[in-house]
Amino acid sequence: MKNIIFAIGMTVLTLGMTGTAKAGVLDSLQIRARVGYSIGGTTPIPLPETIRSIDSYSLTPSFLVGIDAKLPLNEKWGITAGLHYENKGMKAEVTTKAYHMEVIKGGSHLSGLFTGHVSQKSTQWMLTVPVQATMELGKNVVLRGGPYVSFLLSKEFGGIASDGYLREGNPTGAKILMGDKEGEWATYEFDDDLRTVQFGIGVGADWQVYKRLGVSADLNWGLTGIFPGDFKTVEQTLYPVYGTIGVFYRLK
Repeated sequence: MKNIIFAIGMTVLTLGMTGTAKAGVLDSLQIRARVGYSIGGTTPIPLPETIRSIDSYSLTPSFLVGIDAKLPLNEKWGITAGLHYENKGMKAEVTTKAYHMEVIKGGSHLSGLFTGHVSQKSTQWMLTVPVQATMELGKNVVLRGGPYVSFLLSKEFGGIASDGYLREGNPTGAKILMGDKEGEWATYEFDDDLRTVQFGIGVGADWQVYKRLGVSADLNWGLTGIFPGDFKTVEQTLYPVYGTIGVFYRLK
């Protein structure tokens, strides 16, 4: 609840500050409601050598609903702030070699270098506050770009390690085999370790195609990893990178 209040407060404060810069701000504000579907994932950049291949990637229901308020500063430029409720999810399977992991097998916690098959699922529901500069490109097209902050409301990150082995502790540690059946594989779960506040930058475009109705496209790139900097269980920083296709309706 505190995150929701803070997000709403930031949006109102941003709009209030920009409103003082121009007379008749309430009359000039443009309000848009939008919905969208997102595709993307959380990934290290670049992909490390310890991840040998991406074997599969599955779409998950990743939706966005929100509202934005745009303040024109002149005929070409403006600023917009919004409040979006969204989900960023991913299912993927990869083949690893000597990839550092912490897993649970047979009730025991194990840590070391895993070689084999990893299945991962990540789901994050959040409130996002974007603040973007806008540029009119012709009569019906608007380009947007700027930072965002997201406040996680619920989070899930976990999976299965199978079809391989774990070298416990270091490359020459005890070899622990993991099979491809339940009871033979190992599991991992880092829900509570996910960062609750994320920052990033986004770019996008709105195209008004009919009266008040339009379509949009966005790309959002997380600048902070989904885990805090002191979380070392996953050896690489994982960044959320998602594209969103949507529609909007201009309310005002």
